[in-house]
Amino acid sequence: MKKNMGNADRIIRLIVALAIAGLYFGHLINGTLALVLEAVALIFLITSLFSFCPLYLPFGIKTCKKN
Repeated sequence: MKKNMGNADRIIRLIVALAIAGLYFGHLINGTLALVLEAVALIFLITSLFSFCPLYLPFGIKTCKKN
């Protein structure tokens, strides 16, 4: 799998995932909203760790620098 995410994209996704985790552990979100946001945060965390977003493939999006 080729990387298709740049550093800025990865950092933004990590910040959003950490913000959602903070809201959850601070008991500011709960119920169905918490479950949906936890799923989003997990997806953001995984995609940022691997620098690969499967949703970018069909659209031909690459945010990483060209080599």
